[in-house]
Amino acid sequence: MTLSDNPVVTELLEPASARVAELVESMTLEQKIAQLVGFWVDQGDDVVAPLAGEMATSTKYDEATEHGLGHLTRVYGTRPVEPVERAAWLWAEQRRLREASGHGIAAIVHEESLTGLAAWKAATFPTPLAWGAAFDPELVERMGRLIGESMRRLGVHQALAPVLDVIRDPRWGRVDECIAEDPYVVGTIATAYVRGMQDAGVHATLKHFVGYSDSRAGRNHAPVHAGHRELADVFLPPFEMAVRDGGVRSVMNSYTDIDGVPVASDPTLLTDLLRGQWGFDGVVVSDYFAVAFLETMHAVAADRTEAARLALAAGIDVELPSGDAYAAPLLEGVRDGRIDEALVDRALVRVLTQKESLGLLDPDESEPPSAIDLDTPEHRAVAREIAERSLVLLRNDGVLPLAEPRRIAVIGPNGDDASALMGCYSFANHVLAHVPHVPLGFEIPTVAEALRAELPGAEITTVAGCAVEGDDRSGFADATAAAAASDVAVVVVGDRAGLFGRGTVGEGNDAESLELPGVQRELVEQIAATGTPVVLVLLTGRPYALSWALDGASAPAAVVQAFFPGEEGGAAIARVLSGAVSPSGRLPVSLPRSAGAQPYSYLHPILGGNSDVTSTDATPVRPFGFGLGYTTFARTELTVDAAVPAGGSFEASVTVTNTGERAGAEIVQLYAHDVVGSVVRPVAQLLGYARMELEPGASARVHFDVPTSRLAFTGRSGERIVEPGRIDLWVGASVDDRETEARVEIVGDVHRVTAADSRLVGVRVE
Repeated sequence: MTLSDNPVVTELLEPASARVAELVESMTLEQKIAQLVGFWVDQGDDVVAPLAGEMATSTKYDEATEHGLGHLTRVYGTRPVEPVERAAWLWAEQRRLREASGHGIAAIVHEESLTGLAAWKAATFPTPLAWGAAFDPELVERMGRLIGESMRRLGVHQALAPVLDVIRDPRWGRVDECIAEDPYVVGTIATAYVRGMQDAGVHATLKHFVGYSDSRAGRNHAPVHAGHRELADVFLPPFEMAVRDGGVRSVMNSYTDIDGVPVASDPTLLTDLLRGQWGFDGVVVSDYFAVAFLETMHAVAADRTEAARLALAAGIDVELPSGDAYAAPLLEGVRDGRIDEALVDRALVRVLTQKESLGLLDPDESEPPSAIDLDTPEHRAVAREIAERSLVLLRNDGVLPLAEPRRIAVIGPNGDDASALMGCYSFANHVLAHVPHVPLGFEIPTVAEALRAELPGAEITTVAGCAVEGDDRSGFADATAAAAASDVAVVVVGDRAGLFGRGTVGEGNDAESLELPGVQRELVEQIAATGTPVVLVLLTGRPYALSWALDGASAPAAVVQAFFPGEEGGAAIARVLSGAVSPSGRLPVSLPRSAGAQPYSYLHPILGGNSDVTSTDATPVRPFGFGLGYTTFARTELTVDAAVPAGGSFEASVTVTNTGERAGAEIVQLYAHDVVGSVVRPVAQLLGYARMELEPGASARVHFDVPTSRLAFTGRSGERIVEPGRIDLWVGASVDDRETEARVEIVGDVHRVTAADSRLVGVRVE
């Protein structure tokens, strides 16, 4: 039987090019399978992923690439290599792989890119949680384009980013990789990153599809028990936006199981929904070792061959990082009849189509770069802008901005440590942590160093006081003495990002408590007890329980929240403290009262919050969208159309005025509440947002064009619908601030949402 007679691949071959169809027809089974796997050519003693040593294939590289190769895994991002030297190797290796394939097919090169290209000497941008705090999709798009341009120049074709997991539990270690607890914020910002990356010619990869962030008790890889409605209304919308509106070219599966079914083996998600309903026509790649995990972790496969069959049938086209299941086990399964070769052909058509679009089926006459700067002034300017816009001022009794103090004590374990500014997937914390003798390869001034540069007239002393982890208090005395001798104490505490036990936050570093790690809280309280004004700076990858620091009787004079702000983060913090920059970040996650104070998200129904039927207090210490500045804003005259048909759009307009004495940026936040629904609805939902700058005394009218599909939910029938009924609207400084209110009535019949419905709110400022 020829491929054209095979019903599994017929519909794929029709839209595929003649060239791809001819290739598939002419390839041997070994050549086909070679295109469906990656190889981690540099994976050796320096293991940078969990279980990599025991999961890694014993196949030698030359043997694995005898018939070509689908992906080269992290050739720049596994160990520190000189980019130019590595590029020369890569160009030569691609020529060899074209010959080995028998058909002139090169390998896709993929790299991590969550905080910039994860390679030695490359720029390190703020972590995604900081992108969310900045509420600035356009700026994130610029960042994505810069990262993509660096990758493309080095011969990299696919980026393993962005992360679209919606934050549900801050105990989960991977919170710093996420953007926000609101699906719309996640969707708009992640889609902007996708556009920037793909405009540069590099394919973005959405991860982790889907539900990963809802793991039980915030434990990595733990089971997920989200219902169909929560999946459809909370976790899936960001992915749908990036697929339909961003045109993303790749998707990566989630490690988790949902109600007992591992996502890596679930065709209802990876094929029926992603491709059948959303029209995704790119390539699905496995998260590292996820196919083998169907045998070793989920125990739904008896061996690797069965794992390969389940994953291929579900819709995973490429196994990363290497061929643990899709190489020899898959070959054996096809030959003995356990696996239909049509499944291989289906994945192969998708992979070859991707390679064709990237130019990897054509001869390459280009030369590797003879010189490259991966950390240009433009990289650093964008990194600083995101960092500055992401800093959230949580408290200020007037001590900020600093009035040129003569003596400043910078205290705390993160005050003079560059690694504290970077997230877990930065090259420094992900790879260089294994080789500490290797220099970072780029400039990243610490908070203390940046303050010295920003305030050259001040005398600045540094004392760690304690470590991020552990119970050693021996440095407290020196810290309190330094504070007592100073005009102000800048106390910098928080997290150390790392992976799987190497740090307090990051992949595999889940938390049981949301108290600051170690004895850092005690250090802050002792410094505050000296009477010296304290500016608390938090460098963290998750929100912590901070009621003692924000509302307590002995709370610091000011509190600044920074979510791993990257290489320019120290300078951004210094500029905010000095007053050169007015803070404008807003919380992309609620600040929880405690680890047990569910819900963690503002998207909760009435009975998910405080009520007379429970004695617990779930009120966040600071709500979603909160953030102070050095000026004030008034939001007035919210007006809205009186009625709108279900399925239509309405306009909501609000006047925003800078009522302070200096220029500043405001994040205008439009919220809604569906008063009566056929299923339980959240007490609040962000409809749209806009970042805007205003001079002192200036006003602007902000217009939101809101499609009613923003109020859609999954009804009792399982369809996404817009129901008629009253919608309360408000604008304020956060979700909990109803400064100006209005209402709109949705009228007519129930509207069933289709692909034609808009997912985006239009914004106009005049």
